[in-house]
Amino acid sequence: MAGEGDKPLRRIAESFEGLAQTASSKTAAMEVAPFSAACSHVSILFGCLGVAFKFAEMDYVSKVDDLLKASISISTLHSLLDFDMQNNCVRQGGSHTRNLLRVKRGLDMVKVLFEEILSSEGNSLKEAASVAYAKVFAPHHGWAIRKAVAAGMYVLPSKSQLLKKLNENETSAKVQMQNYVRASALVISYVEELFISRDLGLDW
Repeated sequence: MAGEGDKPLRRIAESFEGLAQTASSKTAAMEVAPFSAACSHVSILFGCLGVAFKFAEMDYVSKVDDLLKASISISTLHSLLDFDMQNNCVRQGGSHTRNLLRVKRGLDMVKVLFEEILSSEGNSLKEAASVAYAKVFAPHHGWAIRKAVAAGMYVLPSKSQLLKKLNENETSAKVQMQNYVRASALVISYVEELFISRDLGLDW
């Protein structure tokens, strides 16, 4: 939950707009530190969605923390993947590359969630959250987690409750959500290209 006067949604959108400039540049390499910092701002959203996304919040936060720590010694996302490839540990649990892929999925889920919220009427988040989960996370989860998430969908906050937690009104939230959707699409695509260009695949 955001503190009074705090605007986490704006902070998320602005930090991803900064990353998007790097992603769309043909020369600059994306650095681990600003990427991790921007991703850490997204954690509050998972927290605001309650029990349905508790697994995502815990998993996402721990993976972002790993990337933040890695940024002390590894400068760019390119170097991060190359480091793991040289050490033959890309797919090992806890590798930076594996954690980056999981973080990318978290960003993707929020992007789809915002797209669904922007295109839907009414005050319920259940449909938007269900679509986002089904598209991004469900294919990678076993039956037990999918069942727990489905149960949690019934106790999601309403749209107005979510906006209140984020200190936004409908109009201001719409602008920031659109900004995040636009910027994160470039960032997600950039990260995916890092994996594809190294023949690492995205489906693991």
